[in-house]
Amino acid sequence: MNPAELNALHIFHVVAAIVMIAFTFFAFAGPADTRKRVLMITGIASLLVLLTGIRMWQGMFGFSAMAWIFIKMACWLGLSALTGLAYRKRESANTLMVIALILAIVAVTVVYVKPAF
Repeated sequence: MNPAELNALHIFHVVAAIVMIAFTFFAFAGPADTRKRVLMITGIASLLVLLTGIRMWQGMFGFSAMAWIFIKMACWLGLSALTGLAYRKRESANTLMVIALILAIVAVTVVYVKPAF
């Protein structure tokens, strides 16, 4: 993988993750009529996070099984599910926001720490 492609993938990956997290938190407070648009935006951002992440995994590590990648995928899956829950479980918004924050912190932490189990 050439450096230009890797840099572009990193930028798209991080921007899509930021958009996904930002609109997830917006879903906790936004009015119900924004549901369709917010779910569409977070779905597209989630797909970009997945696709760029898989391409970087393939290009940098050759699909080697590493614990931190699977932890990050679990965090991605959890964050992707939380947007839909935000509109359905308004009474649990505080708990779900804490879960979203924890998942985001864990995902960023494992990228830098890269724990080996």
